[in-house]
Amino acid sequence: MTQTQPALDLDVPPRLFVCTPSRLAAWLDCPRRYRFVYVDRPTPPKGAPWAHNTVGAAVHLALACWWDLPVAGRTPAAAAKLLRDKWTPLGFRDDTQADEWRERAAGMVERYVARLDPAEQPVGVERTVALKTDRLAVSGRIDRLDRRGEELVVVDYKTGRHVLSTDDARGSLALALYALAAQRTMRLPCTKVELHHLPTGDVVQWEHTDATLERHLRRAHDIADEVVAAHAAAAVIELDDAFPPRPGRLCSWCDFAAHCPEGQAAAPQRTVSWAGLPDDISSTVDGEID
Repeated sequence: MTQTQPALDLDVPPRLFVCTPSRLAAWLDCPRRYRFVYVDRPTPPKGAPWAHNTVGAAVHLALACWWDLPVAGRTPAAAAKLLRDKWTPLGFRDDTQADEWRERAAGMVERYVARLDPAEQPVGVERTVALKTDRLAVSGRIDRLDRRGEELVVVDYKTGRHVLSTDDARGSLALALYALAAQRTMRLPCTKVELHHLPTGDVVQWEHTDATLERHLRRAHDIADEVVAAHAAAAVIELDDAFPPRPGRLCSWCDFAAHCPEGQAAAPQRTVSWAGLPDDISSTVDGEID
């Protein structure tokens, strides 16, 4: 006689939303842009590369490689040489403008590293950190992670035209998540975050408390919940409805404007690819350029 097996009462935990701070930011910027980057396969072709992104990428790469040099070789001149070696002339108006900005960027990193102690090795350079909660698994790469005394400090390089303030450091979801993840990964306190603006040499600091870090984490949870709901909705409704556009003046800066009728209506002409360079901008739009 066959006996019926009792049903198993399995308490299956919910699936975690796997993300980076950039993925969360993409949703906040525009759900349709999020869809183009993270949902559509293949991803739609982007517009022309941005010159300010070229500058930022070269500066970040040169500074990362500088810390790989022997201590004796970590000189300002070496940083400038690394910048020139890593340079790509993408997004500029012409070769003359690209050459000018290569030299300006080389000067940025040369002046910046002249203020550093080459023997004071960071805990991490381009260091990946991660944390898990009951709702999300977030990871990200920190430009530089310093150890000062018994605490860690998150350092983020900035090369854009936006003049930084304390509000930028305090309000940055990415920096707060990096601090939390650094605590979990390195098992050391990490509440201080810094933005280092290479064009001006300014350093903007903010020191979080447990309460402010918790508020940022709750915000990340709320964003993740919205994204998960949109992915679920996409199974039963049109993608355009699940991931609606958020048209506005920033659409002229969007890499995917050519694929978004609402974005084209909001900003009929795409901003020229070198417009984010400080010398070519007459006014600042906060939050536009990283």
